[in-house]
Amino acid sequence: MLDLGFSLPLALGIAAVGSGLGLGKAVEGAMQAMGRQPEAIGKIQTAMLIGCAFIEALTIYALVAIFVLKDSIS
Repeated sequence: MLDLGFSLPLALGIAAVGSGLGLGKAVEGAMQAMGRQPEAIGKIQTAMLIGCAFIEALTIYALVAIFVLKDSIS
């Protein structure tokens, strides 16, 4: 079988770091946009939250893949 003992947690860590960086950039951009156009806060905030949900979903998919592939270790 495949030796995935070390690579699966490493891949999840990389996915979590990427998700954190992506969330940080998304929130930073939304905050700057809200500061420039306070009248559009509602629309910007909605778009930011939807984008953050999609970014988090990718990390959750990576976690699910870990649980699916962990049976390949044995």
